[in-house]
Amino acid sequence: MRLLVALVSTALLLAPAALASERHPTLNELENEVMCPVCNTTLAESNSDAAKAIEREIQDKIRAGWTKSRIKDFLVQQYGESILAAPPKHGFNLLAWVLPLAGIGVAALILGFAAWGWTRGRAEPEPLALQSSNGHGPIDPELDRRVDEELSRFE
Repeated sequence: MRLLVALVSTALLLAPAALASERHPTLNELENEVMCPVCNTTLAESNSDAAKAIEREIQDKIRAGWTKSRIKDFLVQQYGESILAAPPKHGFNLLAWVLPLAGIGVAALILGFAAWGWTRGRAEPEPLALQSSNGHGPIDPELDRRVDEELSRFE
């Protein structure tokens, strides 16, 4: 319950910042979310002429008051979805977000069941046979009992 309250509180605290970023994006934000169509790196990492032209377009749209999602939609219309650094979180592209998490969950379940099986499959260890002090085979339990009785009389 405390975890749920903490998560909701965090989400409420971060919501205004996310909305402000949506309404007033910066070139720096978008440079890391948009790919260069020439060198397949983010705009922040690219020095190509195409990257510079896209950055100028983004700056013009920011000055015109466009939102972050509107700018991204415009770039997707111009260059296709490959212009985005991260795949969209809808449709078939949602698999790119869900499958890694599902794979980690399945791997954890398999590992958990395997560990449970390993601990359940162990046989009880066999009792060690008592060895005589001279190393010539196991000691007869009856003889061992009699020796203990005789030794206890001297105590």
